[in-house]
Amino acid sequence: MSEGPDLAAMLRSWRARVRPEDVGSPFARGARRTPGLRREEVGWLAGVSPDYVKRLEQGRAHPSADVLRALSRALRLTDAEFTLACRLAGHAAELDGTVPQLIGPDVQRLLSRLADVPIAVFDAAWTLLEHNDLWAALHGETRRRAGRETNLVWRIFHNDPGRIRHPDPEEHRASLVADLRDVASRYPADRQLAAMIRDLRRSNTDFARLWDGSAVAHHASGRKTIDHPQVGAIELDCDVLTLHGADLRIIVFTAAPDSEAADKLRLLTVLGLQDMTSPTPGSPAHAKDRGLGTA
Repeated sequence: MSEGPDLAAMLRSWRARVRPEDVGSPFARGARRTPGLRREEVGWLAGVSPDYVKRLEQGRAHPSADVLRALSRALRLTDAEFTLACRLAGHAAELDGTVPQLIGPDVQRLLSRLADVPIAVFDAAWTLLEHNDLWAALHGETRRRAGRETNLVWRIFHNDPGRIRHPDPEEHRASLVADLRDVASRYPADRQLAAMIRDLRRSNTDFARLWDGSAVAHHASGRKTIDHPQVGAIELDCDVLTLHGADLRIIVFTAAPDSEAADKLRLLTVLGLQDMTSPTPGSPAHAKDRGLGTA
């Protein structure tokens, strides 16, 4: 028998150390027979069923790389712990050289503490990884999304721009493509990214034209107008922050103090998602489809 670490045992250990109040669990917080999260809470956070979590912890299921990413966010794993989980599951080589998608505990805390501003986390290739409730309320996402539909560039070039009104749409699209070209050069081994770019070039002449250009740039911060059906147009500052080392994009929308836009944001915190369809806790769509705006 191997004396090394076992993925099932590590998952049980990581679950036991996370407190419900640390992750915003909606489940009852009464007396618990064991420390940490319950399996249904891990499933709710990661977008998998409690039974699947049980089978993982018993060593009867083999998680994909995407499931490991979702579990790492749910269990607040560090970079080293996520790397260990990938190695134990046999995905270390598969993830080598790909666009990082791990959201560490520090970024998770940032999301939970900045509840009064719309904030979301994207990977370097503009795939949405996580966001807070006010982001969802602002952008009005009710459809369940997965795969490429969570990628901002894919959506923009498939005529799905969301509620944001850009002063110069062509310049916005060009800046995204130029930024993506830089990302592709930094992660040439990422097969999913390469496949998405290849399919965009084949299916969208506008993307192909911009991609075949020579511009290399970074999608920058700017002022955005969001057309909200309930509170009207909201002009906000959109800041794109880069988390070095993790190579993540943190997008934050803010309003000047005592401005009309600030009042509308406060109203949105009250309205929240009351008119939006919420995924069922434990459903696969819950973690993978929690809305996507267009920064």
